[in-house]
Parts: sequence; C-alpha cells; structure tokens
Amino acid sequence: MWGKTDVQRALPVLRRYARSLARDRAAADDLVQDALLRAYEKSGTFQTGRSLKVWLLAILRNAFISGIRRREAEAARDEDFAYQTADAIASSDPEQAVYLAQIAARFSRLPEAQRSVLHLVAVEGFSYQEAADALEVPIGTVMSRISRARAALREADVAPHPLRIVGGTDAS
Repeated sequence: MWGKTDVQRALPVLRRYARSLARDRAAADDLVQDALLRAYEKSGTFQTGRSLKVWLLAILRNAFISGIRRREAEAARDEDFAYQTADAIASSDPEQAVYLAQIAARFSRLPEAQRSVLHLVAVEGFSYQEAADALEVPIGTVMSRISRARAALREADVAPHPLRIVGGTDAS
C-alpha cells in the first residue's frame, strides 16, 4: 500500500503533467485534486508492486479525458438547447426572433448554478425561498446567482432596449 509521503513525492510529476494537459495552472491544480480524490476512492484497486506514480498519472489522464468529454457533452446540450429555442421562436417577427435567439444563446452559456436558479425563478415562477429550498442553498446564494446571471444576460448590446428579467428589478 502507499502512504502520504509516497503521494507527496509524486505530486511534482502530477502537477507538471496536469499543466501540460490543461495548459492552465488553476485547471491543472483542480485536475490533480480530482485525480488524487479518485485515487483515494479507488485505493483498493492499486496493485502492490506497481509504480504509484504511473498509477496516479493514469488516473490523472483519465480524469482529464473525462473532463473533456463532459465539456463536449455540455456544449452539445447547450447548442441543442439554443436550436430548440430558436425553433420555438422562429414564428415571431424576425427582429424579435433574432433578439430572443441571442438571449437563449446567452442563457445556455451561463454557468449551471446561475442557469438553474434563473430558470427556477424566471421561467418556473419559484420564489427565491422555493428556489433555495429546491437547490439546497441559502437564499443569499440564490439572490447572488440571479444577480450575476442577469448581469451576464445584459452584457453587450443584444437589443436596442435594455433586457429585463422576470422575478425582480434590475438597476442599470
């Protein structure tokens, strides 16, 4: 079996490899952390006599590939959402359809935490407290995420008039 000092000796190699894969220091650190968590969870599969470094590098690489696949799947879902939304609004007047398609594309690019809370409040009509309960987060977190989501949707000029999101007031 392996211990804390064995993992500490492997860390520099893991970090360098993660940086070469992720090409970003913060993403590489997250990748190393994810790989070490996976290694801990699967420590029973480690074969005595095998190189710990090689085993950890394989886990790190698999975590990196899983992340790529997850991001690609999310991008495909976002694109599909944008197309479905565009189809739904295509029957409205052309200028309004373009405007709504831009908003839908922005909505699909929001981080999941912001997108989910904004959907519950603005689309489903949940109160902030109901959304907080459904997402199991404090109400302050709901308000913060909605505020950031609204700001992201308002960014850049998507239409000649300011965007107003249902569920509260916005100060310009």
